[in-house]
Amino acid sequence: MAKRKTKYVCQDCGYESAKWMGKCPGCNNWNTMVEEVEAKTVRGRQVSGTQVVSKPERITSIESQKEPRITTKMKEFNRVLGGGIVLGSLVLIGGDPGIGKSTLLLQISSQLAGKQLPVLYVSGEESIRQTKLRADRLGVKEDLLYVLSETNLFDIQKQIEEIRPSFVVIDSIQTIFKEDVTSAPGSVSQVRECTVDLMKVAKSNGIPIFIVGHVTKEGAIAGPRLLEHMVDAVLYFEGERHHTYRILRGVKNRFGSTNEMGIFEMKEEGLREVMNPSEIFLEERSEGSAGSTVVASMEGTRPVLVEIQALISPTSFGNPRRMATGIDHNRVPLLMAVLEKRVGLMLQNQDAYIKVAGGVKLDEPAIDLALAVSIASSFRDKPTNPDDIFIGEVGLTGEIRRVSRIEQRVQEAAKLGFKRVICPENNLDGWTYPKGIQVHGVRTVQQALDIAMAQ
Repeated sequence: MAKRKTKYVCQDCGYESAKWMGKCPGCNNWNTMVEEVEAKTVRGRQVSGTQVVSKPERITSIESQKEPRITTKMKEFNRVLGGGIVLGSLVLIGGDPGIGKSTLLLQISSQLAGKQLPVLYVSGEESIRQTKLRADRLGVKEDLLYVLSETNLFDIQKQIEEIRPSFVVIDSIQTIFKEDVTSAPGSVSQVRECTVDLMKVAKSNGIPIFIVGHVTKEGAIAGPRLLEHMVDAVLYFEGERHHTYRILRGVKNRFGSTNEMGIFEMKEEGLREVMNPSEIFLEERSEGSAGSTVVASMEGTRPVLVEIQALISPTSFGNPRRMATGIDHNRVPLLMAVLEKRVGLMLQNQDAYIKVAGGVKLDEPAIDLALAVSIASSFRDKPTNPDDIFIGEVGLTGEIRRVSRIEQRVQEAAKLGFKRVICPENNLDGWTYPKGIQVHGVRTVQQALDIAMAQ
């Protein structure tokens, strides 16, 4: 009897080794190598005399056509996907436990079933009765919504062939297993092989399939990185469990922008989309408080106005603390060094606490100016004008550099009643300002602070 070949596979990155190692050379994580039996699988197509072999074509001779999409009643969901669900697409959605992934997909399934499109919702983690309880809470009562509690991929494929659904949800991929793969469900081999088979089903039948993926403690989707490369779109469902707002963010999309963001509010009856997020993020802003500024940040094609709060206080320790929530914490000491060197603010003995209100995460350079003004305002204990918006990237020499899409940012500020915009001087040419708002161009941080602190 032939001896079975085994290998050791890292459960975080998919690195394979012939022997066990305590530390994975691929991702440098400890105790992630698990022994798996090497499956004898034949990849590729069988060559036959009647099979047509594909040939390369000139790109100029290929006819371009618009991908057909299925639209839902949630405009925010359609926006993140680039305009709707593309037929035959494979979409991976991840998020923390209890954040609302299953609730969102069950609501989407209900809306599509209401359009007389058969939908198959496969739950590998919950029974049919548990799914029914959630459906009753959400008010889901469509007849064309089929629920299946199964983890065997072969049985799932069989039900897809019988029902012929227009939309399939797999919740989650870590619970699905393939019989001819000997490793446990959720392992690298099982996740990879099951995703390959689901991709074949989606592409060959034109059925959009949504896959729910677990996340690690670092916030990344569990399993091999290959999983994100195989699918057509990767969506992250973010938010704090103790807050009502949830953010659906696209980090990969072959059929649309990768920077779009959809905002939802968690209610007792399910998720409700937020059509104007700027009003939500600014509704609890306290005017006249030192250290508070508003920035117009671009999330994909949408400008969003968000409040940045800063608290600067004398330190009681040898090394001052620098803490930030919602932005890169490395940006805080950088901007404080610029303010100390170029403006003359003595911040080296001050603790700094920065927070982006509303639980939003900002990562674009255009928020630098608003962050710098917030720090200076809190340090001087002098509030800025509550009708001001600050936009601009701050360089190490103290200059204010131009940003993209300044027109959309200013128009959003004018729509919400702001009276003045402080932005880079190089952004002032080539466009018309909206009525009722003043636009001030600045070249340095010192000029911006002089305008912001003037009463």
